[in-house]
Amino acid sequence: MRATLLGILCCFSLLVGHAGAAEKVAVEKVAPPVTFAQILATHKLRVGTYLSVPNAMKADDGKLSGGDIDIAERVAQDMDVALEIKTYDWDQLIPALQRGEIDLIISDLSITPARALQVYFSNPYSSSGISIATNIKLTADFASIENLNSPVIAIGVIGGTVSEDAARQIFPKARIKTFTAESQAEDALVKGLLHAFVRAEPVPRFMALRHPKEIDVPTNKPLVATREAFAVRRGDNDFVNFLNAWIVAREADGWLISTHKYWFESLNWQKANSNVQDSGAK
Repeated sequence: MRATLLGILCCFSLLVGHAGAAEKVAVEKVAPPVTFAQILATHKLRVGTYLSVPNAMKADDGKLSGGDIDIAERVAQDMDVALEIKTYDWDQLIPALQRGEIDLIISDLSITPARALQVYFSNPYSSSGISIATNIKLTADFASIENLNSPVIAIGVIGGTVSEDAARQIFPKARIKTFTAESQAEDALVKGLLHAFVRAEPVPRFMALRHPKEIDVPTNKPLVATREAFAVRRGDNDFVNFLNAWIVAREADGWLISTHKYWFESLNWQKANSNVQDSGAK
């Protein structure tokens, strides 16, 4: 199952250029735009995010924590504004931004041309990749991940994501099942209702750590690399300018690096977040 991916990934040299092709450019009824200057004047920043371990997690008492939450809090602190965080289903984040319900998306959002038709992206502040988690029992006899490209195979994804696009292109013959919450897909994978689940790192790796007897990550390298950025409403160049400057400053002082290491390269955060709800609970 840990065989090379040569051949099956060659079609991904231009994936990011095609990623998001399945995403339709939404036509939403929008509110009057709230500009960067107005955010500063009202001292209030509204951030939209999606619950996903360990990016954004909700505790039993409703308190949010995670890598994206830390970033949102630091951005608001550096803007000297109050912060309001709203959680959405993944496919509702960009529509919420367009409707004027939020001012900024901080949710490990990958940059794609299709999304750039709907929002203004900042420069990337992180790099990750799309990986795959498999059910150990169902795939024990597979020689390589090419065996997953079959009509009898069920692969889970979160609908409307670059991960969904990747799964459909890499495994065009497989049955792709969409979910709105990672907790639902994780449960299906553990129970053997899915052969595999395709999602951005570190989600597959953490699933395997939580269920070492049921779930494995069969490849050492991601299926495809991605770049993540902030997203604001189209036309707000002042906000993009600030966010780009913020990224440069927080990379230079090491804050972004240390934050990423804490949340995505270790499990130390679990001690302080033992009472969080499953991802996707909204």
